[in-house]
Amino acid sequence: MRDEGVTKYQCILEPGDSPASAEVAELSACRQRLFAQGLIGVYPDGIGYGNLSVRIKSSNRFFITGTQTGAKPTLTAADFTEVIDYSIGDNRVHCRGKIAASSESMTHAAVYEINPTIGAIIHVHSRALWQQGMQHLPTTAATVAYGTPAMATEMRRLYETSELPRLRILIMAGHEEGLITFGATLAEAEQVLQRSLQSI
Repeated sequence: MRDEGVTKYQCILEPGDSPASAEVAELSACRQRLFAQGLIGVYPDGIGYGNLSVRIKSSNRFFITGTQTGAKPTLTAADFTEVIDYSIGDNRVHCRGKIAASSESMTHAAVYEINPTIGAIIHVHSRALWQQGMQHLPTTAATVAYGTPAMATEMRRLYETSELPRLRILIMAGHEEGLITFGATLAEAEQVLQRSLQSI
């Protein structure tokens, strides 16, 4: 059974204003382009997929799309939230806004933790790229589920033992169709994704 969209960590949502910033506007514009390509969206059973985030300056906080927003062609500030704290060991994410953070937030946090120069992360679904990239690109173990502390550990392993720092793209073997790109900026993360798609 596909467990897409299931939040596997304890989410603490602190009510607050919707994040309104240049970073959120950039996220919204990029997300709209990815939605138009079908890389973010919703499956026939109503479960949404795909999310993206940007780091807030030099901190470990980040803005990320809210949970179950995949069906919306366009997002507003209310569809984003700010992750203000997290604990991979305790499997907990603390966010602030009007919506709970994406079910992939723990994975985003783990990638940001690996290297402070990583400033943006994109998670999309592409069956063609997922199938072609399996084992040819840095690939997580098939037994590791998304959104878990184990995935956080797997991200670090890949970063230290594969070409991930150079390629900036990875395939999530245990997360059907799922892949992640990242970069110093959101534009860079999107460029990595689009170049990879063109290579199919």
